[in-house]
Amino acid sequence: MAPNDLTAAQAVAKLSCRELSAEAMARACLAHIAEREPVVHAFAHLDPEQVLAQARALDRGAVRGPLHGLPLGVKDVIDTYDAPTEYGSPIYRGHRPAADAGCVALARSLGALILGKTVSTEFATFPPGPTANPRNPAHTPGGSSSGSAAAVADCMLPLAFGTQTSGSVIRPAAFCGVVGYKPSFGTLPRNGVKLLADSLDTVGLFACNAEDAALLIFALTGRAGLPIGHTVQAPRLAVCRTPQWPAAQPETVALFDDLPGRLVRAGAYVGKLELPASFAGLEAAQNTVWEYEMARNLADEYHRHAARIREPLRGQLAAGWKIPPERYDAAKTLARDCRRQLADVFADYDALIVPSAPGEAPKGLEATGNPVFNRIWTMLHVPAVTVPYATGPNGLPLGVQVIGRVGDDARALACAHWLQASGQPAV
Repeated sequence: MAPNDLTAAQAVAKLSCRELSAEAMARACLAHIAEREPVVHAFAHLDPEQVLAQARALDRGAVRGPLHGLPLGVKDVIDTYDAPTEYGSPIYRGHRPAADAGCVALARSLGALILGKTVSTEFATFPPGPTANPRNPAHTPGGSSSGSAAAVADCMLPLAFGTQTSGSVIRPAAFCGVVGYKPSFGTLPRNGVKLLADSLDTVGLFACNAEDAALLIFALTGRAGLPIGHTVQAPRLAVCRTPQWPAAQPETVALFDDLPGRLVRAGAYVGKLELPASFAGLEAAQNTVWEYEMARNLADEYHRHAARIREPLRGQLAAGWKIPPERYDAAKTLARDCRRQLADVFADYDALIVPSAPGEAPKGLEATGNPVFNRIWTMLHVPAVTVPYATGPNGLPLGVQVIGRVGDDARALACAHWLQASGQPAV
């Protein structure tokens, strides 16, 4: 097996005992990127010589930590001191931050090898970048963490950082057929990440499986939790179609019709759950908070460089300025009220099982799909993990999303690990 085809857990085991050198690992990733990048377009910035210099420095020194030599992609809204960070916008062309974002600095301190900057949509919103879905380049990879999802899916690297304000980790992971993990709000530091909506922005991860996502998050936070495969043997799961169910495409409807039986046969206790009536307003509330805060956090860009901002973002910023503070406050109050009800929602269950996206990745690269099945969970600050579970009618991945209790990310990841093992092999 080529080093770039190893899971993160497999790779770090070899790297930490020097069975595999960081340089050999980096060269394998770079060789595969050279072959596939003209099709996938996952990277906003890649400097092979700089990558190899990092790898050689790691090989010369002592093993730094649990991520020693492990290649890591960084979404281009997350600052890096040694590479441009352009936020997916021509306004910031060539921008060079003075320091790493907190999450990147943590990863470096634990031995990670920063491989490159992955493509983001414009300011992590809707106007897409050039990235194509590696499963079928005629289809969107999703967004806004397009490059991170595509790079992991194509085995260009084993792990990558993304961010989520609406559905920017879960949706692209589902479309590209990898694991996407949005931790509980505030789990990873956000300093050095381009601020979009302070009430919502969350640093997340992409991996080929839940075990690899757990490896990275537990290393970065210093929390115990491995091996997650032994922590949940017969999970108690609630299948929840959510108030957004009318947006589900036929392939998702068919999957969720079949899902309870599949989970029971795999050994889970399965119930069906309807969310409290007040949760029906959360999708609109999330959009209100997002547009209100985004308009103010991108005020300089909007007022000085509006002509360089693409639609639909420019229109969303204009709309955000028109939202009355009272409507914004009411949206945040609803979110707080619904968070207080989560203990009752989860009372009988380890996790909820909900759609990751309306269906397969849509055809075309002009848009990145609809975050309709992600918005409320971002608003509620809960951990969310999507795993590739089935294949749609066009041969593209279908993800299933695991929702956990706030702060109980280890259990959510363990349920995701169980779910991935109980479904079809990853695409």
